[in-house]
Amino acid sequence: MEQLKSNHNISSVIIGSGSYIPTRRITNQDFINSAFFDETGKRLTKPNAEVIKKFGEITGIQERRYVSEDLVASDIAYLAAKDAIETSGINKETLDYIIVAHNFGDIKEENRRSEFVPALASRVKHHLNIKNSNTICYDLPFGCAGWLQAFIQSDFYLKSGSAGRILVIGAETLSRISDPHDRDSMIYADGAGAVIVEGKKGSKPAGILSHCSHTYTTDHAYALRMGKSNNPGYSLDNLFLKMQGRSLYEHALKKVPKVIKESIDKAGLSLSQIHKVLIHQANLKMIEAILRRLFEEYGIKKIPDHVFPLTIGWLGNSSVATLPTLYDLFSKDKLQDHKFEHGSNLVFASVGAGVNINSMVYRVP
Repeated sequence: MEQLKSNHNISSVIIGSGSYIPTRRITNQDFINSAFFDETGKRLTKPNAEVIKKFGEITGIQERRYVSEDLVASDIAYLAAKDAIETSGINKETLDYIIVAHNFGDIKEENRRSEFVPALASRVKHHLNIKNSNTICYDLPFGCAGWLQAFIQSDFYLKSGSAGRILVIGAETLSRISDPHDRDSMIYADGAGAVIVEGKKGSKPAGILSHCSHTYTTDHAYALRMGKSNNPGYSLDNLFLKMQGRSLYEHALKKVPKVIKESIDKAGLSLSQIHKVLIHQANLKMIEAILRRLFEEYGIKKIPDHVFPLTIGWLGNSSVATLPTLYDLFSKDKLQDHKFEHGSNLVFASVGAGVNINSMVYRVP
């Protein structure tokens, strides 16, 4: 594609989206016979039924999706990308960049070690059979906020004139790095989502209106990290995703509303002009607390009905895949009580390992 010259009238607009929702449906009841240990290596004394019930009340998660044994992250990234390309109707050879956000690479079912070479983006390009050598591929590890950060990077490319079309993907298989003896493992899920972003000329503001990103490492750099199983008798040397849930919750509650407000202020809008907030699907209690604090920043005590679409209840937390999957379902009118309308202002927001927090305001063209 002919590259667009740098121009303030260029808008970064989503022209197609796609997602892949894994076929294995895992309910909370599937954990009823799990042997859970705490972070000190002690077996939990509460009955699993009680642990699971409390978990569901806090997180809002009743089920999640896992990939089948034959799939890895780059496979489902490809499937989401293929869906987005078909939705947009573009020639795949016109893509200037493919950016894949993930954190653990490809992890095979039979050998649970991360593979990062070649980059997942290169693997996706290979699966798509794109011949154009000018389609540049790279990966972005940025915690759960990775897909949104890749989306933000695409805005810089498009508005600078260095690219015309970019495929932005988020894909993860958290089931492969979840400690079966840690109750936090019930949070994690697998999935992939993708959007195609294009630079379009126009006299009216549309697409990405503003964005901001922050990294907090002073006290919370290791709130999410890799570690051994909670079960001291676990025989393998695998490393699993570990989370300081309370610390991360408190930090997110303090910082995320301010980052969202910063992006809204940058766009020159007020909260009343925001129609939907698409926030990373971490857990329901945290989402509600963050949005309650956000509305309080504007002096609003009650969150309006239907302002934030949710997939957490049935898809769980699939890290970088939650936001693009949420957007894809929302844009295709597949979420009950949430209608996708042209001209509406959306806020995207996410928080993840690092600790990285970002937010973006997007106007549906």
